[in-house]
Amino acid sequence: MPQVPAARRALAVLRLLAAAPGPLPASSIARALGLPRSSTYHLLTAMSQDGFVTYIPEERRWGLGVAAFEIGSAYLRHEPLERLARPLLRRLVDQVGEIAQLGILHGAETLYLLKEQPPRPATLVTDVGVRMPAHLTASGRSILAHLPPAQVRALFPRHLIDRTGKGPTSLRDLRRTLAEDARQGWSCEDGHITEGFTSIAACAFDHTGHPTAAITVTFRRQDHPPETWPTLAAQIRTSAASLTTRLTGRPPLPPEPRS
Repeated sequence: MPQVPAARRALAVLRLLAAAPGPLPASSIARALGLPRSSTYHLLTAMSQDGFVTYIPEERRWGLGVAAFEIGSAYLRHEPLERLARPLLRRLVDQVGEIAQLGILHGAETLYLLKEQPPRPATLVTDVGVRMPAHLTASGRSILAHLPPAQVRALFPRHLIDRTGKGPTSLRDLRRTLAEDARQGWSCEDGHITEGFTSIAACAFDHTGHPTAAITVTFRRQDHPPETWPTLAAQIRTSAASLTTRLTGRPPLPPEPRS
């Protein structure tokens, strides 16, 4: 770490503070980044002068400053996720000839951010800005499959609703479904949202391996029999992996084998 340029050190400090539950002492920052304490104090002082970190004297801790917040807000205004995903969705539509969407998890719901269509698209109930129960959508499940069990339990504490009489109706059912989705690397809902329509989704990840968004393809079930779904899923997974790369993300580490 001492050989890394100052800019890299400053970015490392910002990432560390962003991932922490609250402000940190300088000693903790130095230890986490492998920096000498004197260098850490000089770095934090310089960053505070530009507003990227702030010192809380009562707690003797350092937190993110207003300048860091301004950059985060500007990032959201630029709609980076949508901009990075749009060309991937267009390419996927060209490949499979079906509707492709980008969704994120918003509480216990799937929120659709993007929708790309072939020349003669089918009519779907899901559209940009529409929210659906995450446990019923392929995109929602593909994200939920990579969340900690405690987080899933907090999102779905009660009986699960359904739209068409299909899909998991209890947390136990959902956990079983999510485990299978995580194992195979993609999720599929068959008539859970609209009778006669099937969706297949795969998840993209951020730099920490956390699930960020899902790419979904939706089609009339009669146009693609079940034996073709793994082939479609492979194409969708490729697009999701490309989005992960564009987000400078990485897939999550595989779980350690149980002893």
